[in-house]
Amino acid sequence: MNPQQQRRFFEERGYLIVPDLLDDDEIAASRAEIKRLHQLATDLHTREDPLRGHFQREPFAHNHNRGDLPILRKIENTRNFSDFFARLSAHPNLVSTIQNLLGNDLLLFRSTLMLKPALHGSAHALHQDSAYWPMEPPALATASIALDDATSQNGCIKVIPRSHHWGLQQWGHIAQAQDAPLSDREDLDLSGQIDVELKAGSAVLFHSLMVHGSGPNQTEHSRNTALYAYFSPHVRYVPGKGAPREKSFPVIAGLNDATEHTLVAS
Repeated sequence: MNPQQQRRFFEERGYLIVPDLLDDDEIAASRAEIKRLHQLATDLHTREDPLRGHFQREPFAHNHNRGDLPILRKIENTRNFSDFFARLSAHPNLVSTIQNLLGNDLLLFRSTLMLKPALHGSAHALHQDSAYWPMEPPALATASIALDDATSQNGCIKVIPRSHHWGLQQWGHIAQAQDAPLSDREDLDLSGQIDVELKAGSAVLFHSLMVHGSGPNQTEHSRNTALYAYFSPHVRYVPGKGAPREKSFPVIAGLNDATEHTLVAS
């Protein structure tokens, strides 16, 4: 698809697949870096460093560790812990595609590794990201980059095309046991739900109102994903009660080449 077709597809259906975003060397480097971050998680836990809170253990694993390394569900704020994943958030192939969808000025809302460890990877209940994010209007775009082949068997992402037109709704807890249903809402129409299977190095982009989730990973191989959520500076920061009234976000593109941009709640 050309850029105009990509934008139209994203606006109509709420998601867009970008094949071959990363090459083989970048995929190999990502896997080595994930292993290093697991070791960092062990070191932070041993020192009882407050930063260990960014490394969330898999809540449904039978044991906390596999060998010398922890079994992790996700790592938040990866830009702060990894030069590799900081650079990946500004990957030229990715940024140009996001700019086509959101505009030239891009801020980064989220930088995360979602990890589905072998045998223990939990399911992620269906939800809309904007239901949990203090940003208005709910018009962010997330890039979910497959660092391993993502299949129906190892818990690839599931989306309901066009559900970003449903409006913002309420959802429950996201992390679920492997045998739990992806939703307990009787009013939810799942007839259009699809599995988004991806080869390693490819990505799916989706609107922050897109209803999505993922199944469990009960295979013998981990399935890891790099997640980046982007937004235009036209989106406002709307913190909840007791939250800071201003927040700074990394600038990925535009804004006169600034490195960060601060939003102040009105």
